[in-house]
Amino acid sequence: MPKTTIEQLAEFGQSVWLDNISRTLIESGRLKEMISQGLRGVTSNPTIFDKAISQSSDYNDKIARLCREGKSAFEIYDELTIADIQEAADMFNPVYERTKGLDGYVSLEVNPRLASLGAETIQEAGRLYKKLNRNNVMLKIPATTEGFTAIEELVSQGININATLIFSLEQYTKTAEAFIRGLKRLSSRTGDLSRTRSVASVFVSRIDTAVDGILEDLSGKEKDSVFRNELEALKGKAAAANTALIYQRSREIFSRDEFRLLKKNGANIQRPLWASTGTKNPAYSNIKYIEELMAKDTVNTAPENTLEVFLVKGKVKEALSDDIEEAKDVLARLRRFNVDVDAICQKLLKDGITIFENSFDSLLKSIENKISNIQGKENIPCA
Repeated sequence: MPKTTIEQLAEFGQSVWLDNISRTLIESGRLKEMISQGLRGVTSNPTIFDKAISQSSDYNDKIARLCREGKSAFEIYDELTIADIQEAADMFNPVYERTKGLDGYVSLEVNPRLASLGAETIQEAGRLYKKLNRNNVMLKIPATTEGFTAIEELVSQGININATLIFSLEQYTKTAEAFIRGLKRLSSRTGDLSRTRSVASVFVSRIDTAVDGILEDLSGKEKDSVFRNELEALKGKAAAANTALIYQRSREIFSRDEFRLLKKNGANIQRPLWASTGTKNPAYSNIKYIEELMAKDTVNTAPENTLEVFLVKGKVKEALSDDIEEAKDVLARLRRFNVDVDAICQKLLKDGITIFENSFDSLLKSIENKISNIQGKENIPCA
């Protein structure tokens, strides 16, 4: 039987994970089917769980049961998400075993309300990791100043980490450095680093959306046709250029002597993971951020509809390498028009944290509303 494009991509050196999880996906057999097509992991976030729980009745029976047990909205959220992550992790365990721990992971976001609280994030991540009780789970920690401290500490404890909400080269660099510091500490404690894995989730499409909006505004005001054409030609290029620089930095960091010494104790590189790879602009190819970001030793996590198109239309061909001259040229041309991608990345990080906080609040509110309905119908005292 011929290999799917996802399986071909894995042979090339890039793993494909799904950016979604839900009870329906698990119970319908769809997730199992996608694993058979070559899917190697799953990521989740508060927005994904908010949609899964608030926009369906899939969780109503469990919410009712937990409500009758006197659980609070947060405790119910905790039980629902833990159960989904555990079940998905069990489904991916054969992938984890077959790839010797390279893939087969399911990621869960630590409470985003703790993003600015390093000690609390570390404590909550430890609680979740213990409760999940699966080798093939990763906990998502945002790449913030407090997050870097948490990433280092949690890696030093041997906990698998998905560092998330990375937009800029500076953020990525600090993330990789925190990971390596954590490995050094873990090595001094156990000597064996082979079982600890991490990915660095670099958000992609949001950068093009932000930059393209600025270019569109500048183009509309530009009277010189030459400049206007150049502005138009730069649309849809900022994200790939930014990603190319991050990929090159990753190759550099993990080829240094500092990491080579850790590698002797079994250390694995922290793979860049391309996130937010669903195409938001209908003018672009719906597999743009898969085709443009094919690179060895990376992960691409995409929505289900994007992967469905890739399975039919996709072709595997290396897109990113150590040659970053074209990427540097794109960013230099953007700077000439006063489009500062680094400044845009800083704003996107701030906005991203707010979005996840709001989604988390919305998720808890949805559970509270379901609790209220249950109380009204059954006249039972829920927490």
